[in-house]
Amino acid sequence: MRGPLVVIGDTLLDRDVEGVVNRLCPDSPVPVLDETTYADRPGGAGLAAVFAAAQGAGEVALVTALADDAGGARLSCLLSAAGVQVYALPLPGATAEKIRLRARGRVLLRHDRGGAAADPGPPSEAVLRLIAEASAVLVSDYGRGVTRQPALRAALAATRAPVVWDPHPRGPAAVPGVTLATPNEAEVRDLTEVPPGSSRLATASRGAQGLRERWRAGAVAVTLGGDGALLCHAGATPLVVAAPVNAEGDTCGAGDRFASAASLALARGALVSEAVQEAVAEASAYVASGGVAAALPPEVRAVAPVALGGGGERIGAAAAGAVVAEVRAAGGTVVATGGCFDLLHAGHVATLQAARQLGDCLIVCLNSDASVAGLKGPERPVVPQGDRSRLLAALSCVDAVLVFDESTPDAVLSWLRPDIWVKGGDYATGGGDPASLPEAEALRRWGGHSVVVPYLDGRSTTDMIAVARGERPGAYRAAPTGAARAAGAQRSTAEGAR
Repeated sequence: MRGPLVVIGDTLLDRDVEGVVNRLCPDSPVPVLDETTYADRPGGAGLAAVFAAAQGAGEVALVTALADDAGGARLSCLLSAAGVQVYALPLPGATAEKIRLRARGRVLLRHDRGGAAADPGPPSEAVLRLIAEASAVLVSDYGRGVTRQPALRAALAATRAPVVWDPHPRGPAAVPGVTLATPNEAEVRDLTEVPPGSSRLATASRGAQGLRERWRAGAVAVTLGGDGALLCHAGATPLVVAAPVNAEGDTCGAGDRFASAASLALARGALVSEAVQEAVAEASAYVASGGVAAALPPEVRAVAPVALGGGGERIGAAAAGAVVAEVRAAGGTVVATGGCFDLLHAGHVATLQAARQLGDCLIVCLNSDASVAGLKGPERPVVPQGDRSRLLAALSCVDAVLVFDESTPDAVLSWLRPDIWVKGGDYATGGGDPASLPEAEALRRWGGHSVVVPYLDGRSTTDMIAVARGERPGAYRAAPTGAARAAGAQRSTAEGAR
């Protein structure tokens, strides 16, 4: 594969709530579900991207729209854990959520929320370059607006990479010239006019041929559930690809699995017929092995829930999202910075005050207790994340605090998409190159910039801890001068953030 596998489309937040039913509601003859567990996962295009990454696609990039709410933050964390690079477009409104209430493996009710679809913002130059350099592109349309974006459609029409289009009845027509379209039977009936009374294969064949001509597609594969797929391409006779096993089970996500497998095969140079055969085998095995619950990578299943709030009104994903949405709506500049901020001291405050002056809000991305322990050892942090959050939120220069569990803030950055990312420490004294920052790659996805601000020498959490323990008497002093300042300037940025 010469470039990344790029997935484009609408991403939803799916939640499966498992429980037991032992009684009926006293005021209405409906079952009462006592919740035992729940699991979140990316849905829509996000699920297709997760499948592609899990199938060994190498570099997988997802171009989608994320809202400034807790659902968007949760999706960013889940996708990052799966190894998917997120190129997020701004999305007005709320994240679309699908909540399935289940008992003994069966769905009792699905609760959808998030409101009507909204048009996402335009893609960055980095997104347009990404599509041009892709080894293959999968368009996973869920009818919520991403695939209608004019600049994205123009880039899809211009790319030389094979394009697989998984359509939706509420979505737009495929871009003319796609390599393969992959509707299911129900979508074919919604998208085409097939005479009533036709057999199943005749309906699929006529519908596929009609879509192929209308969209000027190279081929159309109609998925037939447990019976495989029907491929209509050059020539009058369709190819029927039977499923190797006819398994019964949870089919949620089977279409995404089919489309991602076909896209990956085309990226590796397979013929369309070969790609469809691989996709049928992959989707059949997926259902037989237990569906989405068994197919999700362990890293995704282990992602902890995003903290909505707690400890104050300016703490959590909901608070941060509200601040960012308000500033963006007014045309302002979003600034963010990050760190552990264990034992808050004057050096931290100076950095935060300087960062706030660069824009219209400052969001602090705070390493959680687990993240700090992973970075600095089991004896850290000294101050738990709840107290650290409250101390930071109490500063007038801080507009919101968002706690993250990962070792780096990539996931929260992909959601926040700050215009400016602020670093302190030796980067402010010429000891580091902002372009080489670990966050630099993520910032390029939406056109963000990193800057450095001065850091007060002589302020160090490590020194403060040593003094408190009596290990280094007098180690924590006012700002040093001369040689001491030069030595202090060589401390790493991570040390400065402590």
